[in-house]
Amino acid sequence: MSDEDVRQLARAAGLAETWTDASGVPQQVPLGSLHRILDALGLPAATPADIEDSHRRLAPQGGLPPMVTMQAGSRLTLPRHGAARGLLTYEDGGSASLRFSIRADRLVGPAIDRVGYHLLEIADHRVTIAVAPKRCVMIEERAQGKKLWGVAAQIYGLRRAGDGGIGDATAVRELAVTAAGHGADAVALSPVHSLFAADPGRYGPYSPSSRLFFNPLFADPEIVFEPERVAAHRSETVPFDRAALIDWQPAAAAKLVLLRKLFDDFEAHDAANATDLSKDFDDFVREGGDLLQGHALFEALHGKWLGGEPARGYWRDWPDAFRKGLTPDDAEMAAFLAAEGSMVRFHQFLQWLAARSFAATQGAALGAGMRIGLISDLAIGMDRAGSHAWSRQSDLLLGLGIGAPPDEFNRQGQDWGLSGFSPQALTSTGFEPFLSTVRAAMRHAGGVRIDHIMGLQRLWLVPEGAPPSEGAYLTYPLDDLLRLLALESHRHNAVVIGEDLGTVPRGFRRRLSDAGIAGMDVMWFERNRGGFRTPSRWRRDAVSMTTTHDLPTVAGWWRGADIEVRGELGLAGPNEPEERQRDRRRLWRAFTTAHLAEGSPPASEDPASVVDAALAFVASSPAPLMLAPLEDLLGLAEQPNLPGTIDQHPNWRRRLEPPAAKLFDDPAVARRASTITARRT
Repeated sequence: MSDEDVRQLARAAGLAETWTDASGVPQQVPLGSLHRILDALGLPAATPADIEDSHRRLAPQGGLPPMVTMQAGSRLTLPRHGAARGLLTYEDGGSASLRFSIRADRLVGPAIDRVGYHLLEIADHRVTIAVAPKRCVMIEERAQGKKLWGVAAQIYGLRRAGDGGIGDATAVRELAVTAAGHGADAVALSPVHSLFAADPGRYGPYSPSSRLFFNPLFADPEIVFEPERVAAHRSETVPFDRAALIDWQPAAAAKLVLLRKLFDDFEAHDAANATDLSKDFDDFVREGGDLLQGHALFEALHGKWLGGEPARGYWRDWPDAFRKGLTPDDAEMAAFLAAEGSMVRFHQFLQWLAARSFAATQGAALGAGMRIGLISDLAIGMDRAGSHAWSRQSDLLLGLGIGAPPDEFNRQGQDWGLSGFSPQALTSTGFEPFLSTVRAAMRHAGGVRIDHIMGLQRLWLVPEGAPPSEGAYLTYPLDDLLRLLALESHRHNAVVIGEDLGTVPRGFRRRLSDAGIAGMDVMWFERNRGGFRTPSRWRRDAVSMTTTHDLPTVAGWWRGADIEVRGELGLAGPNEPEERQRDRRRLWRAFTTAHLAEGSPPASEDPASVVDAALAFVASSPAPLMLAPLEDLLGLAEQPNLPGTIDQHPNWRRRLEPPAAKLFDDPAVARRASTITARRT
């Protein structure tokens, strides 16, 4: 067995054995890394027999896949099969007889124009034919000739009376209605994904337990129940309401106590008497099916084993009978369900409250005149110790972590501790895991931002326990995923934004543009050799913004607050203060060239005029949508998250001081919003 045999298997499995680093230098994945990654993919390569068997597993098994994607107007093509005729039943009930011709190893049928999920019956096979429009719903279609703008908000950081110390859907609703009154058409949100109800200390929004369900701490029960009914069960929460930083453990515990009291009251009065509310809940549970059942069961089990002695928070450490996922036919699991059925139902109840909360919030945003409303945020992967990893184990590559190769900022590379979909699982299940995830993100929103959208084409995967530098890129079925995104975008009337920052494969941005997916232009990165690029040169098919949650605010950047904090933590480079001073002059020169500022740059301690100019600068871009982070509208110096830190910095904990409903009462915020609106017309 030669090294080339292993590399040939890696290529067949979709692994890139070479890659190009941030400096443009070609790199080769070590043979040992390929062995470990192939093992994690279930394709061992230790012996010639292993390699032969692994190739056999990768080879087409005959027959047809459960789903074939295509673009409307193109000809239907299938892997070669004995049959030459088939019956296509459209999802609206009509049908057509199809005739296929044989070309090489393919069956080629007629062109199909009707968009949707249709059923093809050919010989003894049933195949879903997903016919997609050419591109997603585009922001320009929603804008109707206007250049839009919106705000970007961290949900947890929004404030309202009675929120229990954690921002929620009602605070988002109040923000949306207020922002709409000042000309905004969108509210881009931090992720609403489910985390770990039994362990609120795991509050990083980009490390979800499941992307299919909500974080119930963002639910507002008053959207479902009368305020008086909620108040009757509420304990004193004023200390949490007034805090500048969220203390996640006690604040979450207090809110869950309230929600449990409401659930018990609901069971005693609504469920027992079959009220309209209980019927709505029953419909929600029925529609949620096994996905909701599996998630709720995980939450109940996680609470049980995490609270035991010893505490076992990772499902791999649970007893054998409970490590297998959703297996209610197992005797021990059935006994647990019989004993703890109420707890499982409670977690279904939490998802019901959250879903109804965000549905009402999106309705209020559109009702206030917003053209898009809420834009949800879809994380790149899931925590391997979470709900999806436990309940849908075959969906994921559990032995591999998503990360990034070494670059100039992270010389050891990155492992984000997240698990991603198995490409083989996607194709063998008719892309069901991907579709469920996209539908969940679009369900109560007018758009979705996809984090690290390059993951639709490839992911840097790291074997569990190995350093990030020993990873490799794994290829994903980009064409299929883009078509399904376009199809779901139209079914939900939702725009799609892709976070395309960092190392982007050649030609990838063009593929996104062709698919109607907007990229992201961030002011800090829009540079040329002489300084900052004028906004008129920014992309017309990207969303423009001053900054993101992982980067400094404008005020913080101008003050150098980010350098100071990273310096205290040993994360700053030795020449950053001097380089920042040069960059201040470059940025101010860009503002003056654009006639948005005049005179000499203000002192680093006086960033207000810089914030004004930066928002006007970005609003001047040709982007169809400009997003203004609330931190910049308020002129704040602190950023929501400081990459490279965990406990050393209050990541994902900062609360905004003004209530969400009164943010625009601040004269500076109102003035900045007015400036943005004027430049977007």
